[in-house]
Amino acid sequence: MEFPKKQLENLWAPWRVEYFERDQKSNDDFLLKAAHTSDDAAHFIVTRRKHAFLILNKYPYTTGHLMAVPYRKTAEMSALSDEEALDLWHLALHAQNLLKVVVHAHGFNIGLNLGCGSGAGFKEHLHLHIVPRWENDQNFMPLLAGTRVIPNGLEKLYRELIAYQEKESSLQSA
Repeated sequence: MEFPKKQLENLWAPWRVEYFERDQKSNDDFLLKAAHTSDDAAHFIVTRRKHAFLILNKYPYTTGHLMAVPYRKTAEMSALSDEEALDLWHLALHAQNLLKVVVHAHGFNIGLNLGCGSGAGFKEHLHLHIVPRWENDQNFMPLLAGTRVIPNGLEKLYRELIAYQEKESSLQSA
């Protein structure tokens, strides 16, 4: 049997065009907009704390890529208050719990990209990435095609995260 190359030449991910078409120089702080929205679902905000919030990344590295973000816009970790830093880490812990259950993550990459030299896509408003990982999740697509495959839609995943979070919250208050 011959490899069906012709059938596999196109990988459709139309939602990615939003990322590439966005105006990189517009000073449009999508994180600040999300921080002050009254419509959490429209911005994929999963959890709010007093000084920071947890948001689903619209342009993920992988399924379930979340970000913990301080409400206050700052590019420097040293500018964070103790309360902001603590909320970021508590949200990272909360994100891990959510992702272990909802997407069955085996591990996590957690970190900050600070400044242009680090590869920060949006350097003006720091955010902590919580990226779920799975054993044996390295496949041929990133290696050969330079392409990641994201198997879960953002809206569906958002609903699953919120549903699990609400279930846990109701169990804790009972």
